[in-house]
Amino acid sequence: MEQRGAPLEVIARSLRRERERVGLSLSELAKRAGVAKSTLSQLESGSGNPSVETLWALSVALNVPFSRLVEPPQPRVQVIRAGEGPAVFSERASYIATLLASCPPHARRDLYLITAEPGSTRESAPHSPGVVEHVVLCTGRALVGLTDDPVTIEPGDYVSYPGDLPHVFEALTGGTMAAMVSEHV
Repeated sequence: MEQRGAPLEVIARSLRRERERVGLSLSELAKRAGVAKSTLSQLESGSGNPSVETLWALSVALNVPFSRLVEPPQPRVQVIRAGEGPAVFSERASYIATLLASCPPHARRDLYLITAEPGSTRESAPHSPGVVEHVVLCTGRALVGLTDDPVTIEPGDYVSYPGDLPHVFEALTGGTMAAMVSEHV
């Protein structure tokens, strides 16, 4: 099953649109997100290979949901087959976030399919203020939640935690998959 990343042209258009919407220069957005200006310039030109960490930092700096940076235009009826959809890979862990559904206008939630393998922990910096993450484990076993107090969950278990605090996701068994809702309060 081949995982495809979010199309670079979608990310490029989205970054430029959101940066211009808030009136930031490339330099100012790069500084706020803690990324190199050259990296941001490459992403806006449709080149480069953005990690989930870089895109999360940019979404926080722009104060927009992560999905707004990676989601291509969608038809009214949408089916995403296993292994399809805009996927973003972690540079520090065996962790893939695949956007399944972003929030419609006036709603503030995004739905992701998380696939992860044991051996590394996905450590997330705090997201925008008020973000709450909800995770339901589908397969495998995982350590999930706040960095200082994560919990072990098994298939069917649900955990919710403040996404605006440092948090982790660590697969404890192979083939770990979870559904995650990122709620923007």
